[in-house]
Amino acid sequence: MSALRTLDDLLAEGVSGRRVLVRADLNVPLDKQTGAITDDGRIRAVLPTLGALVEAGAKVVVCSHLGRPKGAPDPQFSLGPVAGRLGELLGAPVHFATDTVGDSARSTVADLADGQVALLENLRFNAGETSKDEAERGAFADQLAAFGDAYVDDAFGAVHRKHASVFDVPARLPHVAGRLVLREVEVLSKLTGDPERPYVVVLGGSKVSDKLAVIEALLPTVDRLLIGGGMCFTFLKAQGLEVGTSLLEKDMVDTCRNLLERSGGKIMLPVDVVVADAFAPDAAHDTVRVDGIPSHRLGLDVGPETVAGFSAALSQAKTIFWNGPMGVFEMPAFAAGTRGIAEAITKADVFSVVGGGDSAAAVRALGLDESSFGHISTGGGASLEYLEGKTLPGIAALEN
Repeated sequence: MSALRTLDDLLAEGVSGRRVLVRADLNVPLDKQTGAITDDGRIRAVLPTLGALVEAGAKVVVCSHLGRPKGAPDPQFSLGPVAGRLGELLGAPVHFATDTVGDSARSTVADLADGQVALLENLRFNAGETSKDEAERGAFADQLAAFGDAYVDDAFGAVHRKHASVFDVPARLPHVAGRLVLREVEVLSKLTGDPERPYVVVLGGSKVSDKLAVIEALLPTVDRLLIGGGMCFTFLKAQGLEVGTSLLEKDMVDTCRNLLERSGGKIMLPVDVVVADAFAPDAAHDTVRVDGIPSHRLGLDVGPETVAGFSAALSQAKTIFWNGPMGVFEMPAFAAGTRGIAEAITKADVFSVVGGGDSAAAVRALGLDESSFGHISTGGGASLEYLEGKTLPGIAALEN
């Protein structure tokens, strides 16, 4: 990977009075009933970059997506609530444009004073942001680039997307990596380079198919691969075990069997699971051995013996990467596995990386001390694709 130009390079050139377009990842979860932000971790992650630009007197124009609107305005995905929270965290009002590149955006950007911040409405309200048609994407990128004299990408959670604001805008403006993107690349390159051993990876989440590429990429390099979450049941099925009504990808059973056969014993699976009568927070549940899962019940968490075994493996590690919860941590009855593994990681004397997405959400939801992990990534999919060795469009655009 070639060296990226950084925010410090841009600041050294001077940004006072200049418009700086910042691509942030403000894709925060919102409460479906109230619209309130339920986890502001991604907003806080971009503060070091925004704070440095404000202090240096830049006119800061922030853009981001939220959710998956269909290329047209949709009130449930408005960044309005994010503008309010961002202003609270920065300690100064954030001027909110009610469109992305229209009249409101143009006047909001034009009215910015030095050291002020504007936030444009959701990028994905414009079909050009995610279009696979290069001309349509390019036309939208032209409009966005008109709001900046320089471009900063601090949206690591979006760098694996070939979207206008991530891939096409950097070709139109002087461009640098923000503090967050630079930190993410530095941390993940440690994992793909020569990690201190033993190197132990914990993978959870629901589907083997989502993690297959990263398992294939990691197997030759890790010392242990611990598998929990809903995806473990496809592996257990591959061992010939009954998994009841648990989450199962039937078309992945042979693949899992093949992975187990050629892993050389590196893959470690649960030995006990918490099974329930239904997928519900108040469902009757018990802990059973993996060879005793009743045919009418489904597994919703790993059991205490599994936590103890996984924790023992983690205690030996010098490098840990964790992506994906061990169970349905949003329901207290099925959160013990995820909490147990997270606590084991914090107790180990290691360089630890939490791979974004649901794992990062679990750390915060369970009230765990974020500072006790080496690094909590803001990009689940981007982190995994980096570890797979894929070229990430947003990083490639910054290198050019």
